[in-house]
Amino acid sequence: IKKGERLGVLGLNGSGKSTLLKVVSGVLKPTVGSVQTRGVLAPLLELGAGFHSEYTGRENIYLYGAVLEKFDEIVDFSGLGEFIEVPIKNYSSGMKSRLGFSIATIVEPDILILDEVLSVGDKKFRTKSERKIMSMFEKGVTVLFVSHSLEQVCRLCDKAIILDSGVLVAKGPVDKVARIYKNMTE
Repeated sequence: IKKGERLGVLGLNGSGKSTLLKVVSGVLKPTVGSVQTRGVLAPLLELGAGFHSEYTGRENIYLYGAVLEKFDEIVDFSGLGEFIEVPIKNYSSGMKSRLGFSIATIVEPDILILDEVLSVGDKKFRTKSERKIMSMFEKGVTVLFVSHSLEQVCRLCDKAIILDSGVLVAKGPVDKVARIYKNMTE
């Protein structure tokens, strides 16, 4: 993947999409071959998975190592308001996702890895999140994007691949690959 490209990763459930992103992110080690990345990597995989449930949102922001001067920006973007002082165990899944997304996108990465993260939260937050991601695209961030929404992949990506049981079955411009994928799923 070249710098600044936006690659959509398509495939049915169990095709290896999330596994690929975890390997690229360094969460999993490849069983064969190797992966090389250059620059700051921001993987948005399972938002909120690493939160400590007894800690408040505020404490989890600090636990994640977010710098103090970004705290207000994180809370503002998340829209959690006074809930930032509530223990995470009392958050809904949407609230956890909002906080996770807000923390993860505060960095200015060279490579952004997105696994179904634009489908979390309510419609207003999804729209706000997509705008945030689009602003990162405009800065030339390289993107690997998994979504079950073909329309979203076509709107956000310029290239795409299709995986089937971990095997690459198609690659190329997003419009060409989207047609192949649509035929596979109908």
